[in-house]
Amino acid sequence: MSRPEIERRAAELRAERVPFVHATVVLADRPTSAKPGDEAVVHADGTIEGFVGGTCAESTVRAQSLALLDSGDPLLLRITATPEHEAEPRDDRLTVHNPCLSGGTLEIFLEPVIPAPLLVVHGDSPIAAAMAGLAERLGYQVRTSGGDPTGAAAVVCASHGRDEEDLLAAALGLGVPYVGLVASRKRGEAVVASLDVDEAARARVHTPAGLDIGARTPEEVALSILAEVVAERRRTSGRPLEGHHHDEHHGQQHGEHHGEEHRHRTELPLVERPGTAIDPVCGMSVATVETSLHLDHEGTRFWFCGSGCLRAFAADPTAYLAS
Repeated sequence: MSRPEIERRAAELRAERVPFVHATVVLADRPTSAKPGDEAVVHADGTIEGFVGGTCAESTVRAQSLALLDSGDPLLLRITATPEHEAEPRDDRLTVHNPCLSGGTLEIFLEPVIPAPLLVVHGDSPIAAAMAGLAERLGYQVRTSGGDPTGAAAVVCASHGRDEEDLLAAALGLGVPYVGLVASRKRGEAVVASLDVDEAARARVHTPAGLDIGARTPEEVALSILAEVVAERRRTSGRPLEGHHHDEHHGQQHGEHHGEEHRHRTELPLVERPGTAIDPVCGMSVATVETSLHLDHEGTRFWFCGSGCLRAFAADPTAYLAS
């Protein structure tokens, strides 16, 4: 793919809210098949569109890109055929020795592009309006009443009883990480009990929504809810925030009553992280995704950085498994 094609593809993925890594070759010392300015997009399944080097370099780019989609941090990746010593290691730069390279050195800038978290706010109440405004300032993409909860990080109903059940059930069915209902405890429990979902799903509804910060005004209540969303959101590190089980008394005014008791919460499930394996031939780290080269031998799957290592292993597996 040419540079304009890569740029168009990246723009499409941004518009579709699909995470990816934008890889750009910034240095290429011969002999290398890539040249400065070559680009690619790396998808979350390891698929690479574009060109940033041969199969061995591509394998390293894939593995590091999937890790960056987890961390969200950009990285300057230096790939060399011979070992190098970094006098001053840096968090934003990584040097990898890839013995399979035919020579030369590549430096590739890897930039993860992760969509802003989507917040769906249902209702035209003052709390809903305050939430939408504050969430946008916090970097969320906000979708208001009538919005589709697909892909949302959080869904909050603040409509004072209007059309709540369908949206709550849909959000739970889609596995939205945070589902909140602005209501008194009594009304909230009645709404949750009426939902056509199982008990485990009902237990995931936060009602009264928000942390207990003594909020009274719509703006303060919006702040308390967004604080809870931030506290319980899935993290790009693959780990939820530790220790966020709630069993406090809720002192906020959520429509009808004060002094509501906050329900017990369960932590959100872990986000699955991409795995890695060691190429048994060259020792490189390889992403364990279907787009990486692999071979099954005696019931075990082995992963390879390139076709040369795969062919060498297939010709004589015992030579690499003896140790």
